[in-house]
Amino acid sequence: MPSSRGRSIVARAAAAGALLAVGLAVVSWTGSDSKDEGDGQGEGKVTIVYEDDEIKPQGRRIVDVIRKSRVLEQTADWINGSVALPHDLVVKVTDKVPPGVTDAVTQPDGRTIYVPPAFLTRLQGVAGEVAKTVKRPALFPADKFNADGLAALSTRFIFGHELGHALQRQLQLPNLGLEEDAADGFASFHTVNEAGPAPSLAGAMIFDALARKEGKLTLEGLSSDHPVTQQRVFNFLCYLHGSDPKKFDGPLVGAGYLPKSRAAFCPQAWAMLDHGWWTQLGPHFREAFKAQGDSSQEKARARLIAETKALAEKLDEIRTREAHP
Repeated sequence: MPSSRGRSIVARAAAAGALLAVGLAVVSWTGSDSKDEGDGQGEGKVTIVYEDDEIKPQGRRIVDVIRKSRVLEQTADWINGSVALPHDLVVKVTDKVPPGVTDAVTQPDGRTIYVPPAFLTRLQGVAGEVAKTVKRPALFPADKFNADGLAALSTRFIFGHELGHALQRQLQLPNLGLEEDAADGFASFHTVNEAGPAPSLAGAMIFDALARKEGKLTLEGLSSDHPVTQQRVFNFLCYLHGSDPKKFDGPLVGAGYLPKSRAAFCPQAWAMLDHGWWTQLGPHFREAFKAQGDSSQEKARARLIAETKALAEKLDEIRTREAHP
């Protein structure tokens, strides 16, 4: 997100009205190696801090939901076990945020992420609307299709987006496009590989609800560094579908959530994303993770080669069909 404006993954939708508008006690989580505080030489850790005395009463229930779900800790645990950050990264769940911050946001140096409880409460409100008005996708677990479950799973996806920003900034990763696209890509890369389809689906349903509330696209919306909200929905679904087309074709394409015209390109799109993030993170793998990470990168590279070849053949079929309808 553009640090100069402090915008986050849902800031544009929130600005358009899409989301309903301790001193001593601090609970934190640092994973198994909490003693490592980071010295700028690859020993940085992700720490989740719940600043209980800085959480307003109206935000305490959703914070309790998020804390019990451990969606923040699960993602932080993966980073701590696989990536050697040059600096510590503190994730603060708190209402004590910098001026103008209303949503989840990553600071420009990538060392702090703020997750305001007020933001989580607004997210839970949208999740509740989705649970009441949207038919549950067959892929989505029935016991999570409620305000709390959707809020927790979409928070995991959104946290993945913010971690994408933090990784790019701390590791100074090269981008070939907008940072917002790369951050969305990391959210899909991590959650699909580590948590399955639920976070992507939750994110897609929440963003679809936001897009419907935005109304007519404005100049600000079209010129934003964030992609158009509805486009992001289909990006999330495309990466999920492409990760396992045989498994997800029926539930996503057959059920009408992802158009066939887009689905044809999704296996190669996922292969490129998967290979891209494994390759970007490769030089920063922790020693204990290096063998596993290198193996994942090699598998992703092989799949990218195969999917690119398959797409070339598929394009010939599509173009021939379009030329002779």
